[in-house]
Amino acid sequence: MGLIISASRRTDIPAFYNDWFMNRVRAGFCEVPNPFNPKQVARVSLRPEDVDAIVFWTKNPRPLLEHIAELERLGLRFYFQFSLHAYPALLEPRLPSVAARIAAFRQLSELLGAARVIWRYDPIIISNLTGYAFHKTAFAALCAQLSPCTRRVVISVVDYYGKTKRNLKPLEEQGFTFSTAAVDLPQTDDLLCGLAEVARAASLEIFSCAEPSAKAGPRWAGIRPGRCIDGELIERLWGLRRVWKKDPNQREECGCVVSKDIGAFDSCLHGCPYCYATRSLPLAEKRHAQHDAAAATLLGEN
Repeated sequence: MGLIISASRRTDIPAFYNDWFMNRVRAGFCEVPNPFNPKQVARVSLRPEDVDAIVFWTKNPRPLLEHIAELERLGLRFYFQFSLHAYPALLEPRLPSVAARIAAFRQLSELLGAARVIWRYDPIIISNLTGYAFHKTAFAALCAQLSPCTRRVVISVVDYYGKTKRNLKPLEEQGFTFSTAAVDLPQTDDLLCGLAEVARAASLEIFSCAEPSAKAGPRWAGIRPGRCIDGELIERLWGLRRVWKKDPNQREECGCVVSKDIGAFDSCLHGCPYCYATRSLPLAEKRHAQHDAAAATLLGEN
């Protein structure tokens, strides 16, 4: 059984660490410290014969686009989870414009094919400035532009972890009011069912990401429980037949199969205050400044 590489739930490797990633691909391996015990370091093969697939997670793949042809030539199999919203700048302060990201989405789809570029409308944040009407309009507009370039969309409602609440606090002082109980409200159910109708009308499959409600059936009609690290998709794309096992290290509601994440927490420079993987932007900037693209580890013990 081969290995699936997650690149990465913890940071945006295509946007900020693509030089490091390509150096490690050429070397055939990388090293990944255990985020809970940095002295425990795993050596992870990146050789095509050892890797079933790589799953990229990104909000801006453009820096990696020039390397797509090389990755294909090397025989690596990979697909993208591409998060794309039309949020106010305070929620996504350092991203390229929506138009630029849509253009990158289309370019990536042209290079790889629509089945290998998955749109994530995730997370869904309900607030006074991004309410139900906002999401209905924004999703429909993005769907019209992205549906020719993808086959599926993934949705979820934001989780308010402790770090998320802390990072959103300054926005509340600037006029935001966040609905932290939105996931349990019937209006949210109505919204998500409406998004599902829009997606289906555009011939897109729609999946949830680690949402227990989606498993209940009628509540989110038409939205299937998702697997972002998806063994069945890998099998369909490349004909690989494996015994795919659920990843025991992910939440109970998560359907992802086992993978090895090669990223590092507190290292993404997008500065999105709702992010679960970054405690603060200054910390991410400090860690990024210590990054060495020639090193075996992304950030080591820094």
